[in-house]
Amino acid sequence: MNELVGLDMSLAKTRITRTNHKLTNYQTMEPTNYHTYDEIKNQTEVWAQAIEMARAISLPDSARYEQVIFTGCGSTHYLSLAAAALYQELTGRAARAVPASELLLNPQTVIRRIDSPTLLVAISRSGTTTETVKAAEKFKSDKRGDVVVISNYDEKLSQFADVNIVIDKGQEESVAQTRSFASMFVAASAFCARMAGRADLLDAMCDLPCVGQQLMTKYESFAEEIGGNLDFDRFYFLGSGMRYGLACEANLKMKEMTLTHSEPFHFLEFRHGPMSMANQNAVVVGLLSDANRVHEAKVLSEMGELGATVVGLGESDADIVFESAVPECMRGVLYLPILQLMAFHRSLAKGLNPDRPNHLTAVVRLEL
Repeated sequence: MNELVGLDMSLAKTRITRTNHKLTNYQTMEPTNYHTYDEIKNQTEVWAQAIEMARAISLPDSARYEQVIFTGCGSTHYLSLAAAALYQELTGRAARAVPASELLLNPQTVIRRIDSPTLLVAISRSGTTTETVKAAEKFKSDKRGDVVVISNYDEKLSQFADVNIVIDKGQEESVAQTRSFASMFVAASAFCARMAGRADLLDAMCDLPCVGQQLMTKYESFAEEIGGNLDFDRFYFLGSGMRYGLACEANLKMKEMTLTHSEPFHFLEFRHGPMSMANQNAVVVGLLSDANRVHEAKVLSEMGELGATVVGLGESDADIVFESAVPECMRGVLYLPILQLMAFHRSLAKGLNPDRPNHLTAVVRLEL
């Protein structure tokens, strides 16, 4: 864009030449030996199923609901943050995201006392996550409104669904969500477009699988170069609007798979304290938008001047360029694959097993 004159978005490419201190067994750890790698690399096939599933179901009228709540746990809470922002942007109706535990334990802080029904969108990879299942069950028993479930398995959560979107091709063997997250986010994005009555946006999404595959082919080596550089000891992911939830998810993948210090922030918030951590050991990743690109790019430029390595992802004029021609509100999933690959390759560089992150299980089940 013309407004970016003077901004060097190639900062990352010029700063990753430091010695790459990889563990001695890194070269023998073939990516193809891991489920996580396969699940990242073939995820675009699942995006297509998610679009078709969301296109085929019958949906209620968005005008029925005075409030819409998106909920999940961990990755799916971050997905809810992105989806709620997108829903409000497209429909013009208030939407918010809360962790399922808050909806379950503190419903008075979440659900407004109004006569018209609430729409709950409950998101869970397994369909069995305790807090999400219990929150949906209580929501239905209290007759709060209707429930939409987005999942990769037709499990207990689906029992409470008035609308059920199950993307079974998104199922995974690994613990950290990659393919599953992307599949559910695509489904949630398509759901938002349909609730807004925007068939044109749904049609535009059909180009996403092809673009996503091209991005991985073109930029995987770049993701490996950044992720595998063990001189870096901290990662910051910046995103605003819908992209904040995606920045949170990218941050979680870096934490889970690589045990690296990582944090997400809204773009302009990074100046208010966190920028004190920007130095030659820091990577600042920006999920650039179109509308606010001038302000966001300036933040990245300033962090580069402080010595950080900056990586920008966006439709144009970035280190990772989408060139998708898909409307901005529908192309959010394109930020995910390269950042997932960055975390995956860093995990191998540190001698970790990306399929089995430390202390984690694929499903959290609690006695509540």
